[in-house]
Order: sequence, then structure tokens, then C-alpha cells
Amino acid sequence: MSLWLQEVWLRRGPWAWALRPFSALYAALVRLRAAVYDRGWARSHVLPVPVVVVGNLIAGGAGKTPTVMAIVAAQRACGRSPGVVSRGHGRRSDELVDVQPDTSVDDCGDEPLLMRLRTGVPVVVGRDRVAAARELLRRHPQVDLIVSDDGLQHRRLARQAEVIVFDERGVGNGWLLPAGPLREAMPTHVSPRSLVLYNAPAPTTSLSGHLAQRRLAGALPMADWVTGAAASMPVLQALRGRRVVAAAGVARPGRFFGMLEAAGLQIDRLPLPDHHGYETLPWPHDTPDVVLTEKDAVKL
Repeated sequence: MSLWLQEVWLRRGPWAWALRPFSALYAALVRLRAAVYDRGWARSHVLPVPVVVVGNLIAGGAGKTPTVMAIVAAQRACGRSPGVVSRGHGRRSDELVDVQPDTSVDDCGDEPLLMRLRTGVPVVVGRDRVAAARELLRRHPQVDLIVSDDGLQHRRLARQAEVIVFDERGVGNGWLLPAGPLREAMPTHVSPRSLVLYNAPAPTTSLSGHLAQRRLAGALPMADWVTGAAASMPVLQALRGRRVVAAAGVARPGRFFGMLEAAGLQIDRLPLPDHHGYETLPWPHDTPDVVLTEKDAVKL
């Protein structure tokens, strides 16, 4: 259903037109919510440390998680001590969780666990990002900057800067949910506190922004990945000439498959739903070689 909807959202076809009346209702709710904050009927909570929000205007993955990790790495290189807050999509609990390397994906979600393992900085998940941010500061007083993952529409948490991520889809058919992919109306210009990042070969909207470089870092055996070892291109290249299964439980699995094929691998594509749980292996147990993303690996 998710993959089908993403195809529907790329053009103004019959299904998109059928959903158009619901978009009008959604738009009214979005405007009402914005008015509540703009007129001061609800307030945004300002924290004692700066907050950078990473999000997108369209539904579905556009590259927020690697962007968060890149921002964290850049801030650490500048001498800061960042921390991350996230909702923890797909987890089975609404409790605040201070994510540890051994926290279950069921308790925190796959992307927060991946960010915790890859960056080493504190990560707290919670539906209420204000509460999550306060819990992060309470448990980790050294944190002097918070990066909010996928919090662009979460106005209760005040932010000093925001990064809006687009991918190859741009704004799709340009309509709001559910007839199109937009979570809110497309702005006509970028505000001074906003930075637009294109996770694509070229800009895909009219907004001025910056291009991200997306490339494979390589591969490594699962046992080595668990220990925190770095990926290696020779390990990936050693799979050339062998038929391998490529599995991806991400929003846009085609991007991963295309990068593997561009690297010279012969793959059997196995697209899975975003945040696939891997309760059972989706490939035969005697499959010789399987390559997958880190987001999939945290659940295995």
C-alpha cells in the first residue's frame, strides 16, 4: 500500500483525483493548527539549548536519518555535544526511552537505534518531542544542542534552525495528503532559519538549496557491523560476479537497489515495507549472499 501510494502521489491521475476532496479537509485542519500557534492560543516551548529540526514537507523517506547523522558529526567536529530526539516510528510503546546500544527496536524504533549506534550520542524517543527533549537534557546535561529527527510539523518544540530535505520526487503531484505527498503547503520562499537540502542529483523544487552527495560507503559482514566496524568498498566489490539478494525495508528501496547495481552487483531485488520488522527472514535460509541496509540490520 505504501509503495502504491507513492506512485499515486507522483502524478494527478484518477486515484489522486478521487482522494482530492479529502485533501481539502486535511488542508483546513493544517491551516487551523497553524492559526492556533500563530495567534498565540498554543505556545512553542523554548529550551535552554539550541534546537535544529530535520524534516521534510512530503510523506515518506527523503533522507532525514542520514542528514541527522551528518549534522551530528559536523557539530561534534565543531566541539559541540549534540543529542537527538525522535518519535521512534514503528515502536510498540509510547513511553519516553533513553536509547542504549542494546535497546530493543520494539521499544525505540529502528531509526533511533541506528542513530544511537552510528553516532554514539544520546538519543531519546517520545511522541511528545518537548518531553523527549527535556528528558534528554535531564539525563545528559552535557548536551548543548538538540537535533530533532522528523519534527518539522511539531511546532510545540521551538527551533532555532531547520533543515528541509527533498529527494528525487520533489513535491510529487503538488497536492496535500492524501491526494498528494505534501504534509503542508509548499512555501514560496525559504525563511532565514531554514536550509533546503536536496538528497538528489539536482534540485527538485523551485526553492534555493544545497545538494547532498549520496553514495555507498561499502559493505561488511553482519558480525563485524555489530561491533561497530567501518564499511569497506573491497568487501562490496568482492560480491561482484555472484548473484546476491538485496533486501531493503525502507521508504524508497529502488534507490538502494540502483546504487548496488551501479556498483556492479548482480542482485535479486527484495523490496519490503518501510520499517519491516523481520519477525521471520523474508529470504530462504540457504541463500548464500544477502545485502541489506543498516536500517534493516538493526532488526537482525
